[in-house]
Amino acid sequence: MYRPPPGPPPGWTPQEQQQDEAYDNPPPYHNWQEQVPDTATLPPPPAMSRFASETGNASGDDAGCLPSSLETSDHRAKDFCNERPLWRPVRTTYLRERKPSEPIYTSTQYGDIRPGQPIEYRGTLDTPNRGHWRIRSDKNCRDCSIISLLPLYYAMRDSPMTTERAKTIYFEVTINKFHRRPFGGDASGFSLGFVAQPYPSWRSPGWDRASIGVFSDDGCRFVNDNLGGKEFTSAFRVGETVGIGMTFSLPETATGAQQKPDVRVFLTRNGTEVGGWDLHEELDSEAEGVYGLEGDFDLYAAVGVFGGVDVEVKFDRERLMARH
Repeated sequence: MYRPPPGPPPGWTPQEQQQDEAYDNPPPYHNWQEQVPDTATLPPPPAMSRFASETGNASGDDAGCLPSSLETSDHRAKDFCNERPLWRPVRTTYLRERKPSEPIYTSTQYGDIRPGQPIEYRGTLDTPNRGHWRIRSDKNCRDCSIISLLPLYYAMRDSPMTTERAKTIYFEVTINKFHRRPFGGDASGFSLGFVAQPYPSWRSPGWDRASIGVFSDDGCRFVNDNLGGKEFTSAFRVGETVGIGMTFSLPETATGAQQKPDVRVFLTRNGTEVGGWDLHEELDSEAEGVYGLEGDFDLYAAVGVFGGVDVEVKFDRERLMARH
């Protein structure tokens, strides 16, 4: 028996050790806030194709016009989620915990949140002020989700199981206009909610793994469910401001099997809470549970768009109608 030669094999580089973790770990929390404090001076966000469909972006597949189109979109989304595990909030490389820097964490707590523009999106997406998005989608814009570049909930920093205090994340959407779709198609609208990454960008929040969403056209709420959702509130109206939030708190009755926080989701309209639900309530047998939403993964804000809408999304505490 011969001992292996000392040192790494010829041509080996440290990067190769990390390739297997590429799908499991998110990109690092970039500290661009430290370099550019006033994010309102930055140009519009670039198109992001990282989570777009890799089977082509033909207009028919995801437009939702035909049952076969919906089935194709469903299958693509399931394949996407099966092939890509949720980003872990802990990086195993070098045994370092993956936490945001203090400047990044502080700025996001005050609402300095920027959007990522999906490749499916058609329209304009601006950030006129800190924590302020302006979404003006085209009438023929197909289903897609605009997701924040940074989390609102950092599992490594915000979990009540670590901090022993409650944590609430929240944002609002002001509705300026709904456009009629051409040729008498489905109504235009949007949804607002939260997702864990990676999430299929051609799908609305609430339809797939680790996501929740409330929809403007019928007021239904969805939790990891694309089967029709549950009745929750009335349809949203032009001129009003709607907000969605999640509160994570220490469990009232923790057992050895339950070491996760209690989670409550709530909705506001014009600054007043109008309803909510316990995340762990009994779900439909066909639904996929609440995996990814229980406080052990980072959570990002998401606004789903279908058709033409003109809305403003607000994260800055000073601009919110409700105080949380």
